[in-house]
Amino acid sequence: MLRKVLAAGTALAALLLLNPAPASAIVNGQPDEGAHPYVGQLLFHVPDEVDTRFDDPGAWFTCSGTLLDADTVLTAGHCTYGIGTDGTAPAKPPTIGDLNGGTDVWISFEEVPDFAILPPSKGFVPDNNAGRYAAWSAALNASPTWHRAAAYSHPQYNDAAFLLYDLGVLELAAPVEGITEFGQLPALGLLDELSRDKKQTYQPVGYGLEKSGPMTAEGGDTRRKAVQSLVSINGAFGYGKGTSAKFSSNNGKPHTGGTCFGDSGGPIFQGTGPVIVAVTSFGISQTCSGSTGGYRVDQTDDLDWLTEFDID
Repeated sequence: MLRKVLAAGTALAALLLLNPAPASAIVNGQPDEGAHPYVGQLLFHVPDEVDTRFDDPGAWFTCSGTLLDADTVLTAGHCTYGIGTDGTAPAKPPTIGDLNGGTDVWISFEEVPDFAILPPSKGFVPDNNAGRYAAWSAALNASPTWHRAAAYSHPQYNDAAFLLYDLGVLELAAPVEGITEFGQLPALGLLDELSRDKKQTYQPVGYGLEKSGPMTAEGGDTRRKAVQSLVSINGAFGYGKGTSAKFSSNNGKPHTGGTCFGDSGGPIFQGTGPVIVAVTSFGISQTCSGSTGGYRVDQTDDLDWLTEFDID
């Protein structure tokens, strides 16, 4: 689920509260403690989205993503769609090879990313949203731990039906140094094979909220992990098999938590990693309870598209 950044260092609220909502910190999970250094947190600017505290549009959001090599990140399509360039909205949805892929997106691979570099939004309310963009983008560009990128959504991604092709990629402006392990793409149809093993567990990793409710939004912005089981590979909300899979967020054994707002785009690993069977895509409820959904990465159209990024 996407999260809107309200102010540096303060609470984060969900962008969408519909059912289903584009996904979803890890609820009742555990600190990652360095287990997945190749999973990072996205911070990005969408010029056409509204932040109700400002007179003019422009809003900031967070998601999660996984390094596939030193300069390629796998995430969700709704985490890359509509991203601007230098504060300006894209003329059209960007596709691979399009030089207009939005570049107002940064990613940090710190266990606790540094948001303290961002001046509080309240200093720009209500008529200087452009000034906030200028200050935040300058701070992010100057930071050694935030890496700028260009964002691309699956060529068939439709924001009005995001569950169908909810896959996105970031191409970093420069390779990340110091990370030698990376996430791995699955074999074709891997989740179909794994679904036959009822003892197989899965691990979502992300930076989302740890608790969400109508008037609450707690935690987040720290890399966390959980253990889940597969509920179904037959899609969700009327979308057929091959698009999404549902995973349990039951907190009883062997499960240790589920996903919430801000975990969108984060990996769902086979076991503890590094093979990614799905990316966190949607949640069922505003309180991040019940089953949560991942967009499958092991399908022909997804794997074919990802080959175009020349992943090492």
